[in-house]
Amino acid sequence: MSLSFHTADLSLRAPQAIIFDTDNTLYAYGHPHAQATAAAEEKAVRLLGCQVDDVRRAFAQARQEVKQRLGRTASSHSRLLYFQRGIELLGRKTQLVITLDLEQTYWRTFLAHCELFPGVRELLMTLRNRGIGTAIITDLTSQIQFRKIIYFGLDDCFDYVVTSEEAGADKPQEAPFQLAIDKLGIDPAQIWMIGDDPASDIAGARRFGITTLLRVDRARNGNGRDVAPDLEFDDFEELNRYLFSGKVEGWARQ
Repeated sequence: MSLSFHTADLSLRAPQAIIFDTDNTLYAYGHPHAQATAAAEEKAVRLLGCQVDDVRRAFAQARQEVKQRLGRTASSHSRLLYFQRGIELLGRKTQLVITLDLEQTYWRTFLAHCELFPGVRELLMTLRNRGIGTAIITDLTSQIQFRKIIYFGLDDCFDYVVTSEEAGADKPQEAPFQLAIDKLGIDPAQIWMIGDDPASDIAGARRFGITTLLRVDRARNGNGRDVAPDLEFDDFEELNRYLFSGKVEGWARQ
């Protein structure tokens, strides 16, 4: 699959701004997460003197507990909280130094294995050169998401960044979308949203009348199967070529 429209007669009009999700949209999340998880587990086994299976079970239970307690908030994604609670479940009480060490190990390893999808940087530079506004709406805490954007060298490619920590709620709740719209100061009808999750990115943006583009290459979120984007794509390089091929009203051919 390359580009796929969900409305046969849809004619895309050039936006005044594009909002991007981050994780699994600008880069693949799965591989760095797996590497980071393994590194944190290995260190926990060494520092706590536990078996790896026990560590995995405790951290999995900790993640579930944190998410159930905190709901759809930025803190519910916190590896710091997962590791803190996981260590406690292993019977070691609260170990602050080890908790901080595991969190730093996780994110250091995670970033070392991250790589932008081909074409992302080129698209962002083209948008900047054409005066198109750009923003990010992303779940998780601000410090971690800021670090990712800086690591990718994209900190000068976005006009605004909105995290769920700043907004007080995860997507698809209205708060992060409304905050991004307010920062951009642009009519939502003139904004596009590019994300990877039908239930969070697409459904959330649709409430505001934002044109939605879904990047796909993974199993669909079951909660979002009924939420069709305006356009699906799986290759930023091809998307870039299409957008500036003269087929999008308001954008001339490159």
